[in-house]
Amino acid sequence: MGVCALQVEVAPAEAQQQIKATLVNIPSRGSIMADVYSVTTTPNPKSSCLWIPSENLEKLRCGVKVLQVLLSFVAFVLEETVHSCISCSALYFFEFVSCSAFLFTLLLLVLLYTALRVRVGVSCWPQLDFVYTAVIALLFLMSSIIFASSNSDTSIEKTAVAFGFLASSAFLVDLVLFVKTHGFPFQSGQKPTPTSGVSAATDAPPETAKLNEAE
Repeated sequence: MGVCALQVEVAPAEAQQQIKATLVNIPSRGSIMADVYSVTTTPNPKSSCLWIPSENLEKLRCGVKVLQVLLSFVAFVLEETVHSCISCSALYFFEFVSCSAFLFTLLLLVLLYTALRVRVGVSCWPQLDFVYTAVIALLFLMSSIIFASSNSDTSIEKTAVAFGFLASSAFLVDLVLFVKTHGFPFQSGQKPTPTSGVSAATDAPPETAKLNEAE
């Protein structure tokens, strides 16, 4: 009877220890909420303001566009320091092109390299980039040639013309890099890449013919 009584008294103690061990192993509500919060608040790289590189502008072309902005700005500033002109129409044309190239290229660079382009609602960024770069390259080259042939041969005017030609070259280089990377944006008639189902369907007739020949 003494042994039975000892077993009856020890059993509840062991049960209490097991219950305490089970309660210790159960995670608290605060730890569960912390784990859930840490999972749901994982930073998303796509939510950042800058997308480097972006799908429409690679790092190399971004550097070229930064160079375009700098060269256009220097050409515009040098042109603004000219106080007298033989043919003012050539000077004003060069001023208009250099200022427009500086402002719009800077705006295009910001739109292509940040998440702001998503809010604009434009879907044809490659076509827009190609057309703009080609038009500015042509206008900058024309204005530089006209201003070079109609100036007072001062050092400031010659320097402005030199930066105009450098800016034109930067826009032309950007066009070449664009075509090498993305191809001509208005090219049509390209055959779509066949899927596995289509390729299997096209391969089926030759296999059927071979089976018929074997029979």
